[in-house]
Amino acid sequence: MEQQYDVVIVGGGAAGLSAAVTLGRALRSVLVIDAGEPRNAPAAGVHGFLSRDGLSPRELLALGRAEVLHYGGHIVSGVAVAARPTPDPTNASEPAFEVDLADGRTVGARRILAATGLTDILPDVKGIRERWGRDVLHCPYCHGWEVRNKAIGVLGSVPMALHQALLFRQWSPNVTLFLNDVVELTEEQWEQLAARSISVVEGKVRSLEVTDDALSGVVLESGTVIPVEAVVAGPCMEARSRVLESLGIEPVEHPQGVGLYFEAAAPGGATSVPGVWVAGNVTDPMGQVVAAAAAGNMSGAVINADLMMAETRLAVATAASRVEGLVSR
Repeated sequence: MEQQYDVVIVGGGAAGLSAAVTLGRALRSVLVIDAGEPRNAPAAGVHGFLSRDGLSPRELLALGRAEVLHYGGHIVSGVAVAARPTPDPTNASEPAFEVDLADGRTVGARRILAATGLTDILPDVKGIRERWGRDVLHCPYCHGWEVRNKAIGVLGSVPMALHQALLFRQWSPNVTLFLNDVVELTEEQWEQLAARSISVVEGKVRSLEVTDDALSGVVLESGTVIPVEAVVAGPCMEARSRVLESLGIEPVEHPQGVGLYFEAAAPGGATSVPGVWVAGNVTDPMGQVVAAAAAGNMSGAVINADLMMAETRLAVATAASRVEGLVSR
């Protein structure tokens, strides 16, 4: 790890690595700080990613890390805990930062990209966390094919539960919506569910039933067991970043009610703080892996263009000073 980089990227997932590759190919010095806690680690494979469908999440990251290193980028294991503005050693009018790691190391950056992803806050139902990413799911485009034609239960835990039930009906004729004492349906919504032959179960859900390491049922507080082979549970998605928050950038409620995210102030992921960008699930909670990678690619290109303009401004000012010096002689 060097002392100063053009760009420090916090987060080594698909977005962060993609941005690092783009910047490395642009001949920028790049450092990726990776805590090694990918959100999709429990999943068996990544889906919807052209040419990489079914690849394990960790293998995808290993391939991405190798590409970053191939283009001269640096990757360190660690947790970035804070950042603060500092004078740019080459141009005082441009933003620059120092980034602190939890182990006491500090590194300089002309620009920062936060690609720290998010945390899934799961419903308080016994057994959900242990089955998460296996037969407890949330995204039909990530896992719908794998549970096609199976008995699917949709847990009423978030406002989008009705939407999830209608959506998963595309993959299976056997879908049950568990209201879980959380979801209240309008007359129109009851009609929609009935028209699509989606069963509705009232009452609070207590736990999941597992048989031979496979999900087999949903257990109600009454003790009744409803057989299912997969459960859809909408998590509350919480994006947090100690680095962003240390710079005064706070997460806000997502307009679709899915949790907290960091809002980008401009295309490419620019935030309200000059020199700081966001990419991936930290700013796009519902984006799949391929979308996160694409966002990182775009952010990398935009950050490179921003650095290029800073260097151009410095070159113009330097040239003008030289001319002024010649004239004054």
